[in-house]
Amino acid sequence: MNGTVYKSTGSWYTVKSEEGDFYECRIKGKFRTQNIKSTNPVAVGDHVVFQLEEIGDETVAVISEIGERKNYIIRKSVKLSKQTHIIAANLDQVFLLVTLNNPPTFTAFIDRFLVTAEAYDIPVVLLFNKLDTYSDEELDEVDYLMGLYSHIGYKCIPIEAIDGKNVDKVKAMMVDKTSMFAGHSGVGKSTLVNALEPGLHLKTTEISEQHLQGQHTTTFAEMYDLSFNARIIDTPGIKGFGIVDMEQDEIGDYFPEFFELKSECKFNNCLHLDEPKCAVKEALEKDEIAWSRYRSYVQMLTGEEDNPYRER
Repeated sequence: MNGTVYKSTGSWYTVKSEEGDFYECRIKGKFRTQNIKSTNPVAVGDHVVFQLEEIGDETVAVISEIGERKNYIIRKSVKLSKQTHIIAANLDQVFLLVTLNNPPTFTAFIDRFLVTAEAYDIPVVLLFNKLDTYSDEELDEVDYLMGLYSHIGYKCIPIEAIDGKNVDKVKAMMVDKTSMFAGHSGVGKSTLVNALEPGLHLKTTEISEQHLQGQHTTTFAEMYDLSFNARIIDTPGIKGFGIVDMEQDEIGDYFPEFFELKSECKFNNCLHLDEPKCAVKEALEKDEIAWSRYRSYVQMLTGEEDNPYRER
């Protein structure tokens, strides 16, 4: 039988068959030895082949094959530094929720996420949430960030998940697509899903006052069918986002504004660091490229680990 993975708990996988039935499946052990360095060889969104097998006195559904992925979002594993974790596969788009505080989302995190999505050819929409909680000064900073990322080419939408502001715009973009919501714990992913589909009643929690961070409300990535012909993958909160398997000379290609200037650099293998006649550095000095973006680039290039609470 053919199906799509809707939930992964690490040992069991909920699979929806082409006929619309759900099965709790295990995987054959061989997946763990096929040079897959990921902590989860099967991810939510994967298209799989599975069979019902008689094991002892019970019938068990077993995944025997994973279909080719058109794309996926991947990051370094939190606990196993040499391994990776595939968050979700076969996505049409990702909505990255950004909050200025409660919890803070820094540009270093945004940029690492965007670079990974660019590398795997996944469109990203930035949703700036909780506008109703910000001071005038903070709203000015949101305007600045929206201008920065809009100028690069990313769609930016200001929203209020609790009050429903611009939720209809997000909904319209999701029809006929598989979308993923991502961001730190506490940015409002589950609240937004509930605003889009009130009947789901996803669990939400308050922000921790002590650390001004969100608490994990979603333990595993899970896909939901929505009533307006859309699918959403709700993911656990991501604290840090380490980039995976990128050569130094390709990282700059995933910054669209850097890539646009690459041909104007004196050297075709320019890393935009200390090379003479670098078009990216010249644009930076003219404030045509944001310093925060360049700082993120250098951090990725030098292998500096992502710290979500780094300065903007």
